[in-house]
Amino acid sequence: MYKKIDTNLIVASLYHFATIRDLAVKKSSLKLICEEQNVLGTILLATEGVNGTITGKHASVQVVIDAIRYWPEIGELVVKYSASKYENFNRMKVKIKDEIVTMGVGSIDVAQQSGEYIEPKDWDEFISREDVIVIDTRNHYETSIGKFSNALDPDTDSFGQFPAWADEFYKSNSHSSNTKIAMYCTGGIRCEKASSYMRELGFEEVYHLKGGILKYLEEVTSEETLWEGECFVFDDRVSLKQGLAEGSYNLCYSCQEPVSENDKSSYMYEEGVSCPSCHDNISEDRLLRSRERQKQILLSKKRGEKHIGRKYD
Repeated sequence: MYKKIDTNLIVASLYHFATIRDLAVKKSSLKLICEEQNVLGTILLATEGVNGTITGKHASVQVVIDAIRYWPEIGELVVKYSASKYENFNRMKVKIKDEIVTMGVGSIDVAQQSGEYIEPKDWDEFISREDVIVIDTRNHYETSIGKFSNALDPDTDSFGQFPAWADEFYKSNSHSSNTKIAMYCTGGIRCEKASSYMRELGFEEVYHLKGGILKYLEEVTSEETLWEGECFVFDDRVSLKQGLAEGSYNLCYSCQEPVSENDKSSYMYEEGVSCPSCHDNISEDRLLRSRERQKQILLSKKRGEKHIGRKYD
């Protein structure tokens, strides 16, 4: 039921758009390598590319990354490293999917049609230009804790909703199709795919932040940055700050929404049980089960162990 906490770990987020062949063979080989190296996380494979987040010892993670880079289809594999005191994942999953990031609009050749990269060091200057429209391609629970101040927020619940928002945006802005569009997301994969869709709609000058917010926070110092807040990440750390330091947010066990320090002062917040986003919608049975789970988490902490599951509070 419990795992010992290993404090000497790294997290690697990776992706690459390319036409990948022999998916079943690659899946089997990659899963075996991950198991041999005691690497945990999730890697998605599709004919459009590879996408994943994994954690483990640095040398072990590097073995997995080197194996992917050895594939003949892989050119520049985008990898972002960060430290973690948590294991972040409970198992290793390698899956074959229709898309490595689900947009749901059919075939888009991202490798051939995506926009142009903007390096993190050039991003602030570029998005400050008057002829540039900045678009955040993430979801509402991500943008709620941090974003670039001048960015448009599509207010989506999932990336699959982005095309519908983009269609309406294009209808309203088709007269200015030559306007420069700058897009960003957490690690670069969503904005790269979204940039392809925007070009397909008719926008000619589309750009995206290379390496996403994570690379930006790693390379751009706090004195220079136009970023406001923290960056939501899809692992037990929940959020990261400048320099990729672990952030101040937790995750509500009941509704999966980010929980701030201010939220914790609310009467609607109960550690591991509820937060202001879900307090009024939780059944009595769910409350009892959540309280029992939180009790087990606190007991495991006293023993210096990690309770199986996400780090919510």
